[in-house]
Amino acid sequence: QLQASGGGLVQAGGSLRLSCVVSGIAFNMNAVAWYRQAPGKQRDMVATITGGGSANYPDSVKGRFTISSDNAKNTVYLRMNSLEPEDTAVYYCNVVAFDALRRVWLPRASWGQGTLVTVSS
Repeated sequence: QLQASGGGLVQAGGSLRLSCVVSGIAFNMNAVAWYRQAPGKQRDMVATITGGGSANYPDSVKGRFTISSDNAKNTVYLRMNSLEPEDTAVYYCNVVAFDALRRVWLPRASWGQGTLVTVSS
């Protein structure tokens, strides 16, 4: 089970930190990813972190978003800086596994409710 929180309304250029509490899963043996879905658009991955702490980001957020984890709290964070109106979306977290054949991360758990981030211009 994954529970995302920390969303809210922020002005462009501002920052937010999202939290994802992971339960019922071997936290430090799995990779976790943050996704976002804007109205009318597909759900896209914005950050991943492996059990060993390696992080990856798409170019759209690289340098602005930082994913981190606290194994003691079974929690993954997403720090978002220099937010833009285009970052407005519902943000979700999920446990992911790497498909070596297709070279993509695939979600493994049911999707939670997500947390809404709204960036005003």
